[in-house]
Amino acid sequence: MRLVRYTYPSTRSLVSSPLFSRAPWSGLENEIDRLFETAFGEAPTAALGGSFPVDLYEDKDNRYVRAELPGVSRDAIQVEVVDGTLTLQASRKTGDDKTSESVSFSRSITLTDEVKTDAIRAQYENGVLTVTLPKKEEAKPRKISVQVG
Repeated sequence: MRLVRYTYPSTRSLVSSPLFSRAPWSGLENEIDRLFETAFGEAPTAALGGSFPVDLYEDKDNRYVRAELPGVSRDAIQVEVVDGTLTLQASRKTGDDKTSESVSFSRSITLTDEVKTDAIRAQYENGVLTVTLPKKEEAKPRKISVQVG
């Protein structure tokens, strides 16, 4: 999720002049255009390459990283862990055989010490990459029974 911070226009005229008179809503269209450009400014770069969105979630035994990579073949995906950082890389060819272009995507996620890095699994099915990050035993929640004495 990307947060967009709105700032009010910094120039305001408190003096009304017949030369610069404006309707009260004349700047609204410009402000709406600016908000849309700010909010959707990254959409074209994501289509051309760069990073891609991922979903992060967990249960009591594992953490999961899920990425939607439609049109990417299984051989064009690389998943690696180096120094506590999970890196997902993918590439996709666009166009026909004569005018094909290759688009590369990459995303890095810092892992916590709670993850068993030697037991990480990755599965790619129907355009969705799911990376399973098992938790260490000491990081899993435990139920402690209370004895009444």
